[in-house]
Amino acid sequence: MHSPNSAPKHSPNPQRIIVLGATGTIGVATVNALVQRGHQVVCFVRPRSGAARALGPQDSQHLLPGATVRFGEITDPDAFARDGLCGERFDALVSCLASRTGVPEDAWAIDHRAHVHALDAARKVGVRQVVLLSAICVQKPILAFQQAKLAFEKTLIESGLIYSIVRPTAFFKSLSGQVDRVKRGKPFLVFGNGELTACKPISDRDLANYLADCLDDERLHNRILPIGGPGEAITPRQQGAHLFGLLHKPPRFKQVPVALLDAIVTGLGAMGRWIPPLAAKAELARIGHYYATESMLVLNPETGGYDAAATPSTGSDTLFDFYADLVSGTVSAERGDHSVF
Repeated sequence: MHSPNSAPKHSPNPQRIIVLGATGTIGVATVNALVQRGHQVVCFVRPRSGAARALGPQDSQHLLPGATVRFGEITDPDAFARDGLCGERFDALVSCLASRTGVPEDAWAIDHRAHVHALDAARKVGVRQVVLLSAICVQKPILAFQQAKLAFEKTLIESGLIYSIVRPTAFFKSLSGQVDRVKRGKPFLVFGNGELTACKPISDRDLANYLADCLDDERLHNRILPIGGPGEAITPRQQGAHLFGLLHKPPRFKQVPVALLDAIVTGLGAMGRWIPPLAAKAELARIGHYYATESMLVLNPETGGYDAAATPSTGSDTLFDFYADLVSGTVSAERGDHSVF
């Protein structure tokens, strides 16, 4: 297990870093970790960023204290070099950038092309190291966003630069969508019996520290790095049971047949061939089906099964502690545009 120091770390080799995807919850945490370690951080963000593009320039600057914030559209191949890098020298590129929805057009534009253009531009100003936030689900790539991420991973590996490709398991925010539902007295929804899948959830803070560690720890260089949070893997039924316990309510589950998801995916897929807007909905349904039926753990290529024991852990924050904070109102969960459930 990777065990981060509870005290703020200071990098032995402070660098000048350009960050993409800085206004997402993981991006904000990563920028904070980098600034605390003494790096000089420049963030390139959209003029309107965040969930539903609700953040204006002043909001983004307020969200990222200690960093320089520059603005432009990452999908514009020239904007990153012109308005982000500005011809200045940088040592490293850290990307927490990801497509908002995962539908094919968005995925290939952001997860692949925008990253390829950014990599080319960054190399020209001296960047020699890249830390990329990817996703553990690319191990079984059947969705457009997974294929787009893998395509860029391949480009990065072949670039000759020092790379760390970080593939985290499930995020706390993506597993918190039913907290309000249960608080209102409704049952916790599970697919099948609620034990079809499992994950080792990781907090934004622990993931941010791990991403920052990748800059200095040579053991994390030139590697693909699956990573989860502390503790044992957790099933959806265990998530629900714990949540009911925190609320002092008797457990109530509603089981949704996976066959229902299959029918929705098939139906939308067929209609999407004739009605273009339904094609995007079909892809979202496929994404939902994937997360309902596949574990976010390391995949054993020999057995084809998921292996919790082989999934590395880091940090100290647990999902159940986060649930307790949500129930008490200490924190809120901003789930973003890419939420599935």
